[in-house]
Amino acid sequence: MVTLNRPEAANAMSKKLLQELQATVHTIEQDPTVTCTVITGAGQKAFCAGADLKERSGMSNQEVIHAVEYIGKTVTMVENMSMPVISAINGVAFGGGLELALASDIRIAANHVNMGLTETSLAIIPGAGGTQRLPRLIGIGQAKRLIYSAQRINANEALAIGLVEEVVKSSELMNSALQLARAISKNGPIALKQAKTAINKGVQTDITTGLMLENLAYQQTIPTHDRLEGLQAFREKRTPNYKGN
Repeated sequence: MVTLNRPEAANAMSKKLLQELQATVHTIEQDPTVTCTVITGAGQKAFCAGADLKERSGMSNQEVIHAVEYIGKTVTMVENMSMPVISAINGVAFGGGLELALASDIRIAANHVNMGLTETSLAIIPGAGGTQRLPRLIGIGQAKRLIYSAQRINANEALAIGLVEEVVKSSELMNSALQLARAISKNGPIALKQAKTAINKGVQTDITTGLMLENLAYQQTIPTHDRLEGLQAFREKRTPNYKGN
């Protein structure tokens, strides 16, 4: 579980928070026992309100460019985590906060939250992947509608257009996210890693190349002890004991 912990600032992305998030991602990636990660925000008001605009107010133009690049780098680190990542959206997710959720594999939202890429209302554009990840997730037309208008939408509309995969009551959010994480973590760690690779890389290319990538990813699972354990457990009608090798 990773918690963005600046509730007094709506969990906004200060440089310190981003540094801590990068360090946490690195630590998780070094731990072979972790096979699924859940990201959420402290409190119930905000998942992440985006960039820390107070911190940015005194920056030069070049410093702002570097700050945006740093957010983008951090978001991409989350996207590139080898394991499945779930965003449990417990409160508002605007700008960079929604871009962080877009970098996750699965998004579950509490039913009271609002979200949006609101940058054009500040005379800027999404700069941490929003113009690229949102169209790939919900389609070009819907992405343009949300980005051009800077519209904030509620959880149910987000579900209807495919921006989130599930909406639950606020009181059930963490339980739902953790239940899904546990269901994912019961499966083969190498298989999960290769499935994520095949999906993420394949979706960015044509179907023929995608099928080749899938085949290459599948081949990585063949020589593993976990594959043999899965077959043995199936024959013995027991729960497999996967070890990630």
